[in-house]
Amino acid sequence: MSTHQSTEAAVDEALQAFLETLEASETYQQFVAADRQLDNDEEATALIAAFQQKQQQLQRGFDQSVMQELQELKTELSENETIQQHQTAQQELVELLRETDDLITEQIERQFSQSTGGGCC
Repeated sequence: MSTHQSTEAAVDEALQAFLETLEASETYQQFVAADRQLDNDEEATALIAAFQQKQQQLQRGFDQSVMQELQELKTELSENETIQQHQTAQQELVELLRETDDLITEQIERQFSQSTGGGCC
């Protein structure tokens, strides 16, 4: 086996170990549980769908009544416990992954990844 293949195998092995550790972490487990809870909460998923639909309507053209409905839905989203738990768990997981990225960037002395933003709502 060449040195290159040996190094690649070691990287693959370390990556697999990292993924297993990540999946076993409390932060990841909380996110998975919150994700399942969100998927199983019909009220929360309906609120998200309605909010996204109103966003699309607003993108097609400004309408004050659609804007008002969007604001009302945003308030409902912010008051929904399942959605709040999901957002909190997602933010904590993203923070853990950012910290991981920072450590890798520091070790290799090059920018490892770039954030493109994102989020649920």
